[in-house]
Amino acid sequence: MSSGLFSVDIKPDWESLIRCICRQGTPQRLHFIELFLDDEIKTAVCDKYIPLEGLSKSDKDFDLKREIAVHRFLGYDVFRVASAVGIFPSNIIKAADTTAIEDQQRSVREWSEEHIGPIQSWADFEKYLWPKVSDVNFKSLEWMEKNMPDDMGCYDLTGHILETVEMLLGYETLCLKLYDEPELIDAILEKVGEFYIEYTQAICDFSCVKLAWGSDDMGFKTSTLVSAEVLREKILPWHKRCAEVAHKNGKPYLMHNCGKLDEIMDDLIDDVKIDAKHSFEDTIMPVTEAKKRYGDRIAILGGIDIDFLCRSSEQAIRKRVRDTLEICTVNNGYCLGTGNTVANYIPLNNYLTMLDEGRKYITT
Repeated sequence: MSSGLFSVDIKPDWESLIRCICRQGTPQRLHFIELFLDDEIKTAVCDKYIPLEGLSKSDKDFDLKREIAVHRFLGYDVFRVASAVGIFPSNIIKAADTTAIEDQQRSVREWSEEHIGPIQSWADFEKYLWPKVSDVNFKSLEWMEKNMPDDMGCYDLTGHILETVEMLLGYETLCLKLYDEPELIDAILEKVGEFYIEYTQAICDFSCVKLAWGSDDMGFKTSTLVSAEVLREKILPWHKRCAEVAHKNGKPYLMHNCGKLDEIMDDLIDDVKIDAKHSFEDTIMPVTEAKKRYGDRIAILGGIDIDFLCRSSEQAIRKRVRDTLEICTVNNGYCLGTGNTVANYIPLNNYLTMLDEGRKYITT
């Protein structure tokens, strides 16, 4: 690889990764993990660093083969294979992508309408076309089941409980309905929760899937999005059931949550029984602090702050990674990665520098 990056070779080892997440002994090397990589990042990596010998874009399985090649090159043991994206139709706002760096631009950026979703009344609830797991196209996972290298694995995201209810109602409407029509909230949650319990089982049925990753943003910079009491009563019980499904199938249940969640961390650990926590932001709680608070109970994942990663020099990034690893690798249960996702606005070389410093750390 050019520019002196990736001089230390990494061979994937999903079994060692799972032992690290479950805090079972000290791994022989540092493991990397990400919720996912934006497609623009993967394309840029391919265009600049991976010859993709023997792969043709005309191959009907090119995208899946590329997923394996990209993640193997970057040093990941497991990676996301998405099957149920957009399964719950909602109101989406689109605008030009003005944040990405030039060679990683996409045509539009999308986000959910925060005021009004497709369900505003019981009549809307009744006419909404509620999806079933049988509606999901699992062809990508079926292909991976047959073609995944023995030393690698994959996962999919599940448990989008609060997020889906927000999208269906709109965040503003959700807050009002919690007081005005709590029965409607409960009815929606029943539909959404049962879907994700069944979906968790469906993905766990694949042997190539090595873990279940619950993803459900519940907070923002200074608080939870709804009260801790509402989360305990209405949201966390569904995650507990998803975690039970994963554990019954012998797979850890990871949790991605953005925001300040101090009030419910004990609930996530002791009641839901998550195996690992992901998504950390310096302005809320640096990953090193999270490791000190919770690292004796769960694994801590990622945490190299995205804002820092976007704005910093190579020297600063290398120092930040080293300093983080000195704290977070103590007593096992840590994997290196960004604080959230590898977004297309992260400068590619900054992201690769983070991984390269992690590769070098494995030799110390």
